[in-house]
Amino acid sequence: MATRIRLQRHGKKGKAFFHIVAADSRAKRDGKFIEKLGTYNPVSNPATIDINFERTLHWVTVGAEMSDTARAILSYKGVLFKSHLLKGVEKGAFTLEEAEKKFNVWQLEKENKIQSKKDGLSKASDKEKAERLKAEMEKNAAKAAALEAKMNPVVEEAPAADEAPEVDETPVVDEAPAVEEAPAVEEAPAVEEAPAVEEAPAVEEAPAVEEAPAAEDTTEPTE
Repeated sequence: MATRIRLQRHGKKGKAFFHIVAADSRAKRDGKFIEKLGTYNPVSNPATIDINFERTLHWVTVGAEMSDTARAILSYKGVLFKSHLLKGVEKGAFTLEEAEKKFNVWQLEKENKIQSKKDGLSKASDKEKAERLKAEMEKNAAKAAALEAKMNPVVEEAPAADEAPEVDETPVVDEAPAVEEAPAVEEAPAVEEAPAVEEAPAVEEAPAVEEAPAAEDTTEPTE
């Protein structure tokens, strides 16, 4: 009888939950099993795996077959690595203490990786929650503003009927088209002035004629 380590499906639709069992390879998948070795929950992130390490290691060392999923789970939990180390001890490659030391180092590194992944997922989840909360607050604020605008509509003031619009009384005078300026007339070249005529020499004035002496009055006075 060949023993096979495999999964049995349980849980609701969309929320699968599996049992890890050692069963007869001829049995149905969800039928009878020899021993339950643990559980596997793929819905959680990271997946939750809980197994009986020693009993699972026993079935692996005695040659139990494994399904692909079961092999991946046992490798993740270190069962296959521990089985490999025990085979090395049997062959004399190293002592049992050295094997335990190597396994402890591997297990510690594995736990650190898992914890690092959990921390990263936690930060991403917190960031997503904060963004979702911010979006919800903005949506609520927009709804409140729309409701307030609906309850208190803004009424535009109509212009007063008595007041006529102001009319600009100044008649608009069409501006006459600008008269094009006549082209400037070129100035005639300046005429050269004739040379000045020399003045004739002044004529000497004749000498003044001396007046004749007055004649003496010879008439005698009358008595």
